Amino acid sequence: MKSKKDIKKVVLAYSGGLDTSIILKWLQETYDCEVVTFTADLGQGEELEPARKTAELAGIKEIYIDDLRETFVRDYVFPMFRANAVYEGIYLLGTSIARPLIAKRQIEIARETGADAVAHGATGKGNDQVRFELGYYALDPDIKVISPWREWEMSSREDLIAFAEKHQIPVPKDKRGEAPFSCDANMLHTSSEGKVLEDPAIEAPEYVFQRTLSPEQAPDKSTYIEVGFEKGDAVSINGVAMSPATLLAALNDYGRDNGIGRIDLVENRFVGMKSRGIYETPGGTILLAAHRGIEQITLDRGAAHLKDELMPRYAELMYNGLWFAPEREMLQAAIDKSQEMVSGMVRLKLYKGNVDVVGRSSPYSLYSEDLVTFEDDEGAYDQKDAEGFIKLNALRLRTLAARKGL
Repeated sequence: MKSKKDIKKVVLAYSGGLDTSIILKWLQETYDCEVVTFTADLGQGEELEPARKTAELAGIKEIYIDDLRETFVRDYVFPMFRANAVYEGIYLLGTSIARPLIAKRQIEIARETGADAVAHGATGKGNDQVRFELGYYALDPDIKVISPWREWEMSSREDLIAFAEKHQIPVPKDKRGEAPFSCDANMLHTSSEGKVLEDPAIEAPEYVFQRTLSPEQAPDKSTYIEVGFEKGDAVSINGVAMSPATLLAALNDYGRDNGIGRIDLVENRFVGMKSRGIYETPGGTILLAAHRGIEQITLDRGAAHLKDELMPRYAELMYNGLWFAPEREMLQAAIDKSQEMVSGMVRLKLYKGNVDVVGRSSPYSLYSEDLVTFEDDEGAYDQKDAEGFIKLNALRLRTLAARKGL
């Protein structure tokens, strides 16, 4: 544990909920320090003003509640989607991508307020402690970091509630029992894990899903939308220009209503264990399909295939909390270069949990009907040329076959 003498002021990532309210009081009591609270509005769908009132009741004088929705989507979500980043085949990294922005703003607030430490509420078993702290240290190598879950003696829900009651921290009725699962949310997704979800052999109960209708409940009629792109970023829906956060919110609505974006994943955590998570990413699932659709006609084969080779590495960096690492920035530069001509329109069909690309067009399209037509192409492609192409590519295979005596 860090010495009390070392900590004068700490910036706490604060939701206003029971856990972070307990952490706030624990910091005051354990370190005898001043606490600055920081609450980020990332579109989690919760009223955030109660966090201000809760902090005020705890005697906090410096309270930050920042609306970061546009920054989140424009500067973090969209760059990640340019890469088509997916972890272990299906996870769209909704929790991972939020952590570097929160860490960055915490460090900025620490500098603004003269704080010498930052604190978070992530547990010692999860990935988020790594993501937060790698972000902190990348932006301020000398910052002191407090992780209460790795320091205090409390180990159960009963311990937390007893601490809250001792210090007159209000405990809502729904927090007194054991929560059926834990949840993290932002504009991009919801993540649910633990408790009723811990057995990966048992289907998740329907009440776990908060952002989407079940595909069975979705309309029996298809919904068609058109997403416009400029340089790899979505800029419009059905011809209406939108800001990044407004656009993602609209895609979330389409995804919710059509039962799109649910996944059930047993993932490999960075800290070494496997965990089961239920994720809902309605708008992101649509956005990924749309982005791949526009890339199909605007990216050269070599660039497209190289992007697909780089993507798993990029996704792993995201998952592991290395947004500020030089290798992520290097990959991002290459990815952003590939997006210079990724502009145009994608038409999508949404139906009962499915997203299908059914049309795409671009002023920079590399698709040529003259080349692919089965009709007379008037000399655009001489089919006889394919013979030499095949023989040259078969040369090494024929040499290997000869060596085998075939």
